[in-house]
Amino acid sequence: MRLGIFAKTFAGNDPGNVLGAARAAGFACVQYNMACSGLPAMPDDIPAAVAAAVRAASAQTGVAVAAVSGTCNMIHPDLAVRAAGLRRLGVLIAAAGAMGTGMVTLCTGTRDPDDPWRHHPDNATPEAWHDLRAEMAKAAALAEAAGVRLGIEPELANVVNSAAAARRLIDEIASPSLAVVLDPANLFEVAAAARRRDLVARAVDLLADRIVMAHAKDRDAAGGFAVAGQGVIDFAHFIACLRAAGFDGDLVTHGLTGAEAPGVAAFLSGLVAR
Repeated sequence: MRLGIFAKTFAGNDPGNVLGAARAAGFACVQYNMACSGLPAMPDDIPAAVAAAVRAASAQTGVAVAAVSGTCNMIHPDLAVRAAGLRRLGVLIAAAGAMGTGMVTLCTGTRDPDDPWRHHPDNATPEAWHDLRAEMAKAAALAEAAGVRLGIEPELANVVNSAAAARRLIDEIASPSLAVVLDPANLFEVAAAARRRDLVARAVDLLADRIVMAHAKDRDAAGGFAVAGQGVIDFAHFIACLRAAGFDGDLVTHGLTGAEAPGVAAFLSGLVAR
């Protein structure tokens, strides 16, 4: 189980410097973001030289590119915005291999027009699910053609807001390209310890055959996000559940500063080494 971190945790727009900082902090891989190459996170174009520079930086530093972020609002109420997001997602999918990765991560969207991480009551409507299925089927076709996996992440504010919803989407789309990025902090806001552990165990069990990456951020007692190891999530239990399910992917942390990164690497590596 490799330890990873969001590349954009570290400042800069040179992939060699960013991946070098990740290595120095104690991480073996990154979830890359095109902002680390001086481009928008969802660019309209990725020049071949830019993609090659990411791959070269990975080879030079020994830090693998586990995935590249391709977050767009797949059910944005404005069809033009939705179409632009899918087009840019296609750009990332097409360039992923040249950057040395076989996965693009994404969220499943919200009807909120301004913030892809904000809940909207219409997310629970049949129309929202219909739109997500249509967009995800298009994305899956692009991914299959490129030999890339799409890592979808259950998020409380998105249409896929639970492990059960992720399972439903995977089963309905029936594409080998669809995979899961599982973050225990996205399974609840406030819950008792026994309930938290149960939610995590059930999510891992339900999605075991599709989990290709795990995320490690935390929740504080009030329901806000926290740095891994500084909140209420039992990461030893989470890692044990993943191992019991046969998971051998990457554990990637985020929601922290560069200064906090070495401490989180030490915390997580201690758990993984048990």
